[in-house]
Amino acid sequence: MTRARKKLCAALAVLFAVNVLFICLAQDADAVTYQKGSTGSTVTTIQTKLSRWGYYSGKVDGIYGSKTVEAVKYFQRKNGLSVDGKCGPKTLAALGVNVSTTSQSTSGDVDLLARLISAESRGEPYSGQVAVGAVVLNRVESPAFPGTISGVIYQSGAFSCINDGQFWKPVADSAYRAAREAINGSDPSGGALYYYNPRTATSKWILSRRILTTIGNHRFCA
Repeated sequence: MTRARKKLCAALAVLFAVNVLFICLAQDADAVTYQKGSTGSTVTTIQTKLSRWGYYSGKVDGIYGSKTVEAVKYFQRKNGLSVDGKCGPKTLAALGVNVSTTSQSTSGDVDLLARLISAESRGEPYSGQVAVGAVVLNRVESPAFPGTISGVIYQSGAFSCINDGQFWKPVADSAYRAAREAINGSDPSGGALYYYNPRTATSKWILSRRILTTIGNHRFCA
């Protein structure tokens, strides 16, 4: 066999091995299962959906613990699924959880939203931090605001932290978790488009808005 032919065979062998690897990785991704001990944004989404539908009453913290297992079993029993307390492909599909979507939110969006949450609600209760993130996402969905997270955050006059320097301070760890939870659909604000601190707010317009809920020092309104 000539040297050129040997090189060609070696190259084809490497290409074949790479293709097999990609196929295996794709199969593993399709077969992903969340169970006791799992953590992350997809677990947060699972808990949020189960909580919203009345199956889960525990803390939405992104940690797949015993309460999450029992909630998943309850959901599985009610929906004719195999009852094992694990979220495999069938249970995830029944919950409407798209793993590829929840795990691939752009890091840029998460970082930007976390920075805004930290600047606007550092020191607030965790649910209040999630609510601030939800307000940004509610604005993204509203035709009255820009259609992207960056567009909403950088909209002129929208957030005072952009101008007073708070936006550029170190980001609190909880803000990253809150950003992911908000992106995954959690909304403690009740659909709010605005929020304010009544101790510092001076705008008569914002004070006239209909209040939806109060969390910590912030009033969230429509």
